[in-house]
Amino acid sequence: MRIGVVTFPGSLDDGDAARAVRLAGAEAVRLWHADPDLHGVDAVVLPGGFSYGDYLRCGAIARFSAAMESIIDAAKGGLPVLGICNGFQILCEAHLLPGALTRNQHLHFRNRDQWLKVESTSTAWTGTFTDGQEILIPVKNGEGCYVADQRTLDELEATGRVVARYIRGNPNGSQRDIAAITNERGNVVGIMPHPEHAVEALTGPSLDGLGLFASVLAHLAGKTTAVPA
Repeated sequence: MRIGVVTFPGSLDDGDAARAVRLAGAEAVRLWHADPDLHGVDAVVLPGGFSYGDYLRCGAIARFSAAMESIIDAAKGGLPVLGICNGFQILCEAHLLPGALTRNQHLHFRNRDQWLKVESTSTAWTGTFTDGQEILIPVKNGEGCYVADQRTLDELEATGRVVARYIRGNPNGSQRDIAAITNERGNVVGIMPHPEHAVEALTGPSLDGLGLFASVLAHLAGKTTAVPA
């Protein structure tokens, strides 16, 4: 399997994401923000960082890059896409996911190991987890507070589109402790914490983050429940 990792000006964790892809057993294909060609990848990761310096709003400029225009079209056609931290912000700016990520309520940058509860295993990126599984992965953000209007929040809850929640403390004030969400089809997932930093015992607090990358490979291989159209 070939998993694309996009590099924007200001990307910080693209190398880590590519390494996570390789550790999961796939080929990491580096994609450049100005190149609309996705080079035939089977899935895409939008990494963390500060794309275009987070000018205007986080992810607001990256959303209009040539690569993103292709990714938006491909995602609507079913391509699995994972947005991590800044990548989550880009997905919201691109309207592939609802809501927005705003300044942490306490106005401080948070960098710590964070417990999450997996709420949905029916996405392309969470199929190898179990419902209710608790995982430990790092969080590091200054603008990670997920917000949406009450109707959108209720819809996410009712349709099982909350993928993960913060437990044992909410690091940024996200509404309803939301740490990750998915689109209706289940192929696009945005997550604020960093699974790519929990893939090796030497550097991470756990190996739990590897599950997201293993899940998409299993999904692509047809080993997990198919994502509904």
